[in-house]
Amino acid sequence: MSPAALNALPIVLAALVGAALVSFILTPLTIRFAGQLGAIDEPDSHRRVHQRPIPRTGGLAVALSFVGVGLLGLLLNQAFGFAPPLRAVRTQEVVALFVGVAVGGLLGYLDDRLQLRARWQFIGQFVLAGVALVFGITIDRLPNPFGDQPFMLGEIAAIAATTLWIVGMLNSVNFVDGLDGLLTGIALIAVITLGVISLVDPPIQPAVAVLCALLAGSLLGFLPYNFHPARVFIGTAGVFAVGYALAVLSVLGTAKVALALLVLGVPIIDTFWIIIRRVLSRRSPFSADRGHFHHRLLDLGLGHRQAVLLIYGICSILAVVSLVLSGRGQISVFLIVVLGGGLLLYLLTRRAQESLDRRSYPEEGETELLEAIRGGSADTPTGREGDE
Repeated sequence: MSPAALNALPIVLAALVGAALVSFILTPLTIRFAGQLGAIDEPDSHRRVHQRPIPRTGGLAVALSFVGVGLLGLLLNQAFGFAPPLRAVRTQEVVALFVGVAVGGLLGYLDDRLQLRARWQFIGQFVLAGVALVFGITIDRLPNPFGDQPFMLGEIAAIAATTLWIVGMLNSVNFVDGLDGLLTGIALIAVITLGVISLVDPPIQPAVAVLCALLAGSLLGFLPYNFHPARVFIGTAGVFAVGYALAVLSVLGTAKVALALLVLGVPIIDTFWIIIRRVLSRRSPFSADRGHFHHRLLDLGLGHRQAVLLIYGICSILAVVSLVLSGRGQISVFLIVVLGGGLLLYLLTRRAQESLDRRSYPEEGETELLEAIRGGSADTPTGREGDE
């Protein structure tokens, strides 16, 4: 590790611990006041399987921890100048990150409170992409799986690529938010990987590592309340805040889009194949069903925690691979994982003796699906998070 990275390491750890403590303290407060906030996930016979109301306020704690601790750190650094290496990231990029997370948390909270239709969520995703573009966050090059030179993008293409990246990331995060602690853990693995690569891969980017540590700490402090059986869901506020932060952090400085694609391979591939299947079935890509990878694992008999921990393991392996490979290698492995992931989903579906059509995914209120989701466990089920 370079001297610059070693000098930044105490600040990275301070950001991680500070955000984790704040998130750990704020989360039970959001649970306590969930009724006043009007963000309660009520059990019903169609979409939910939890047997008691669960607060959907966890995303507020994550967003507030990230933005609050981050702004406090910037103010302290402005006053005491203890972290001059962190000035490498442009001010407008930091503003884009904090403003976008705050706006994402607010827009998501409106959905958690009002249960908006999918089209309004989709509009909110484009609003967040617009926030990034207004502050100059763009993807001006794409990794080349066939050579060492990246594909350079013109202005219009860069805007389109950035919008697609942010909206796609938000949908991937939303689609994977289906089991207690699943989204939180996957996002934690991804952002830690982004932070590590920012410290060990030239050019060293300590500022990006600190920002990654802020998000990692916010998720880490929230995870104990969110792991099965969950006391609180991350909600759309968390989906928007975390998804936006991951999308922007992978673009800041030296773009790490290829790395993010590989580390987040499970939710991205799951989203890709789910959308293809729904379109081929002549349904809306955003209609809800039980075709996700984590549902397939439950259908094979894994318990709630077992399915989550298995997916954690897969994401961790992909994270290690992404740290070892170059950008070109990351894209090549990602393409292989896309094809392999599609084949795996097909085999899992065949194993469950279900075909890929609408009839294969009955409403979640049915007794057999309740038993599948509970996985035969004696634990009290808390059900799925989020609305797809």
